[in-house]
Amino acid sequence: MGAFQRNPGCELDLDLVNNVHVNLTCVNNQAKQLAELRPMKGDYRAAWILKAVTFIDLTTLAGDDTNSNVSRLCLKAARPIAEDLLEKLGFNYEDPDCPIRTAAVCVYPSKVKDATDTLKQIGFYDKINVASVATGFPSGQFPLKTRLEEIRYAVEMGAKEIDIVIDRALAITGRWKELFMEIKQMRKACGSAHLKAILATGELGTLENVYKASLVAMMAGSDFIKTSTGKETVNATLPFGIVMARAIKEYHEKTGYKVGLKPAGGVKTAKDAINWLVLIKELLGDDWLNPELFRFGASGLLTDLEFNLFQYVTGRSPVSWEFSG
Repeated sequence: MGAFQRNPGCELDLDLVNNVHVNLTCVNNQAKQLAELRPMKGDYRAAWILKAVTFIDLTTLAGDDTNSNVSRLCLKAARPIAEDLLEKLGFNYEDPDCPIRTAAVCVYPSKVKDATDTLKQIGFYDKINVASVATGFPSGQFPLKTRLEEIRYAVEMGAKEIDIVIDRALAITGRWKELFMEIKQMRKACGSAHLKAILATGELGTLENVYKASLVAMMAGSDFIKTSTGKETVNATLPFGIVMARAIKEYHEKTGYKVGLKPAGGVKTAKDAINWLVLIKELLGDDWLNPELFRFGASGLLTDLEFNLFQYVTGRSPVSWEFSG
C-alpha cells in the first residue's frame, strides 16, 4: 500500500453526522438498476473477472484452522488461478511482474504468524498483505483493553492490515462520540498497519445508521470501511454498498482523503463481484478500482471466478477431475 495518501482522520463533526438522511426508496431503486444492468460478455467480462481476483482478501476464519490450511491459503493467494488457464489468458506466474494474485490473506490473530512465515518462505510477503480480524471478532463484545491488546498482538506477529469490528450498540444507540474515541484508539494501536472498520451493516437497523457509522469510522481514521463480518444474517448487499460509497464520496469531498470499501459476506459469484465493481466505478470512479481502495472479503468467491474463467477459455464447464475449488 502507498499509492494513495493514508486517511489521517479528522475532528468528529456531530452536526454532519446528526444531519444524515437517507432516501430508502432511491437507494433500493439504484441497487435494482445496478443488479439489472445488461450482463457483460466475452473478453470484457473475462477481464473484469480477472481483475476481481486481485481485489480478494482470501479468508479463513474457522475454529479448526491449522498451520497447514493457512499455508495452503497463502499458496492459493499467490497463484489463485490454475497455471495453464492463466497462460491462456495471457499471463505467466514465472513473470516477476505478473499481477495476478489476491490482495491479502485474512486470518485470526493466532494464525498471523503462520501466514507471514509462509508468505516470506515463498517470497510474497511484500506482495500479498496479511490481514487479521481483531477486537473480539465477530461480536466486538469484549472490554476495550482486550480489543486493543488483540490489535497490538496481530501487528506484532506481522499483520499489515487489521479488520476491527465496531461495538454495534454504540451505533444503534447513537453514541457516536464514544464510537469515534474507540476507533481512534484502535487506529493508534494499529501503528503502521491499515485499519479496516467492520460496521456489521446488517445489524445497525437503518441505512441512516450505516451512513453515520461510515462517517464516524472515517473521521476516526479508518483506512477502509467494511460491510460485515460475514457472520450476520444479512451481510454485503448493494443498498449497503451504495450508502457506504456515498459516505466515502462525501468524506473525500470534505477532507480530500480517499477511504476504501470492502464488501464481505454474501459475495459468492462472478455476477456478484461484477455488480460491486460496477457500483464502485459508477459511484466513486476508477481510482477506487484498485486494491488499495477496494477489496472483497471472501472465502468461496475465488472458486466461482476461476470456474467462469475456465468456461470462457474452453467454452465448456469443467468436469470434476479438471477443476476443484
